[in-house]
Order: sequence, then structure tokens, then C-alpha cells
Amino acid sequence: MQNAIREVTPLITDQAGVFGLLMVVLGIVFYTSSLKNKILQRFYAVIPPLLLCYFIPGLLNSFHVIDGANSPLTGIGSRYFLPACLILFTLNLDLREMWNLRKRAGLMFLTGTVGIVIGGPLAVWITALIAPDVVGGTGPDAVWRGLGSLAGSWIGGSANQVALKEILQPSPKLFSSIIAVDVFVAYIWMALLLYGAAKSKKVDAFFKADDTDVKMLTERMDAQAKANSRIPETKDLIFMVSLALGGTGLASLLANPLSNYMTENFPQLEKFSLTNSFFWLVLFATVIGIALSFTPARKLENAGASKMGTTLLYMLIVTIGMQMDISAILDNPGLFVVGVIWISVHALLLILVAKLIKAPFFYLAVGSMANVGGVASATVAAAAFHPSLISVGVILAVFGYAIGTYAGWLTAILMQMVSAI
Repeated sequence: MQNAIREVTPLITDQAGVFGLLMVVLGIVFYTSSLKNKILQRFYAVIPPLLLCYFIPGLLNSFHVIDGANSPLTGIGSRYFLPACLILFTLNLDLREMWNLRKRAGLMFLTGTVGIVIGGPLAVWITALIAPDVVGGTGPDAVWRGLGSLAGSWIGGSANQVALKEILQPSPKLFSSIIAVDVFVAYIWMALLLYGAAKSKKVDAFFKADDTDVKMLTERMDAQAKANSRIPETKDLIFMVSLALGGTGLASLLANPLSNYMTENFPQLEKFSLTNSFFWLVLFATVIGIALSFTPARKLENAGASKMGTTLLYMLIVTIGMQMDISAILDNPGLFVVGVIWISVHALLLILVAKLIKAPFFYLAVGSMANVGGVASATVAAAAFHPSLISVGVILAVFGYAIGTYAGWLTAILMQMVSAI
């Protein structure tokens, strides 16, 4: 079936034309999502822009308008856009503010991370007891590979998901199913959190939480944002591009020789993906971004470094989406059950810890969304409480980007072990 699909000549074969089409899709999605039209607002309240950035290119591929499976654009996106946006996202990592938030916000974030790390293997194990075929498979179709990429999305965001996709190498068919699980399960959970945000006083009463520190944090963040944000100049944009792509080049120069050395001298480490050059590319890009956060380069965030990172991220997402075969989504509906069990473990652990430490619902919601979805989701969750609290969501999400690939990789290895039992 796959061979028959690939033999069909796509309508657009010129790669510059394909890239242009993808950028037009991206522009249309964001233009329409920003309009005040009530119909469009209701549509995007149900179908988020992120989902369309995956699925519209997938539709173009499925109906042979383009050939995503054989396009070099996906490789360009993962090798250039991904490490560049990771550098820009980690550029503003504020370890001091993270330390200040450690008592409750940090604890809830780490609780959410632990919930994903243990929830994935637990969900695979439970499903394997009932329906082992759902979490089986071999080679690129081994389900743990796809779920491993999902772990990246749920501990960091789309950039970490793509990084783990490149490291674990699930088949395009499996990855298409995983994206559907990601969007369906994660956005239902996000909707529940936003509903809770609208009734946060009642939820805080349930947790017997003291929200005094949240109110003080709101005032501090509001003053900080007003004092530091500025309109970017051309030199700011040039500096961002220079650091992002220069750092990507340096990371690549370091990653390739190291992966070759690992392959030649420690081939047994292949099962842990340590012979994969992409693993080291992402590692070095993240380290470079964190290192820059200790330099004056971090001030570029005031001019919108993370916004440029988000732009590169969405350019990456449409190039990844073009590999999707929409018909593959329903091939393994049991994966949705795995996703629901997985996110339920994450949610229950957060609720339990929040109840024990009497944390305000704000910390639970933002701590969860900083894991499940990254900056975009954490920003939405924080804004639902107060616009001035967006910075807290960003700080936690940036930390999620920093650890997401490695925590997700650990989760994938654990799921591999459980699926083999």
C-alpha cells in the first residue's frame, strides 16, 4: 500500500514551491486565528492553530498535492530550525527565578514531569496486559518509539517531540497516529485546566490553598514586564539569527564526530540512541542556549527572542506535518486509551501533591502545561489567571524545553523495557 502511494506523482514537485505553499498555510492559519470573527473564534477554540499546522500539510501529503515522505524539507527543518529554536527558547532561562519558584511552582512542575515519566511506562504496561498488540510492533513500527516522541511533547513541547522523533525514528505512519493522540488527549486536559482556572477560587478552597504568593508574584511580574520589554531593532533580529544558527552550526560540528566515535567504539550504546548524531545535536544546542543565558545575550528576550523561536518552531511543525498520512490515524485507535491512562497518571499525581502542599490551582495548571505542550500551552494557562503571570509559564516551559528531550528519552527507554516484558 505504501509503495503504491509513493508511486503517485504529486501535483507540486518543486521543493521551493512546496516550501512556499507550507509558509502560505502557516500564514493563513495565524491570520484567520487572529481575526475577531465569532465563527472563527469558536472554530479555533475547538481546533487550535497548532493542530492545523500539523494536519493541513498532512492533508496535502495524503491527497498527493505534495510528497512529504520524500521531501528534503523535513530534514532541513529538524537539522536547522529545531536546534535554532531550542537555543532561542533556552536563551532566557532564569535559574534565579526558577529557584525562587522552587517551593510550590517548581515542585508542581517537577511533579508533572515525574507523572509523565512514570505514567508512560505504566500506561504501556496496563495496556499490554489487556491488549498487547496495541503497544507492540517491531523496528520503526515499534509503538514505544512513537510514544517516546509523545513523551517529548508532554515534557517540553513540539520541539522536544521532533527531537525524539529524529532520535527514536518511528515510522511516519506511527508518528501520524501519535500526533492525533497528542492533540486529542492533551487539549482535552488543557480544556479541563482552563475550566478550572475560571473557577480557581473554588478549586483553591478544595486544596485549602493560600494564594498570597501568587498575588505578590502577579504584581512583581507586571512591573518587570513593563520595565524591560522593548520594540526589537534590526540589530536585535540579526543577533538572534546569528546566535541561533551559529549555535546550531557549532552543535553540529561537535555532534557528528562524537556520534561517529560512539558508533565505532561503543556500538552497544545504539539501543540508548547514543550513537545517533541527532541526540548529540540537540544536547549541544540546549547546552549552548543555557550557557548563553548567563551572558548579556539573555537580554534579547526583552526584544522577543522566544517569539522568533516560536516562529521557527511553527516553520518546523509544518515541515513535520507534511510527512503525515491522515488515513493512518485510525489504524491503532487503542493508542488513544494509552494516552488517556498516561495523562490521568500525570493529573492524579499533580492533584495529590497539590492537596498535600496546599498549592494554588495556578501552580498546578501552569506546572502541568509547562510540561504538556511547552511555551504555547503554559502561556495560555497562565494568561487564564492573569496576563502578568505569563512570564511564570514561560520560565517553567523554558525549563521544560531544557530537560524535555532527555526526560522524554528516559521515558521511551522505560516504555521499551516494559513493552518487552
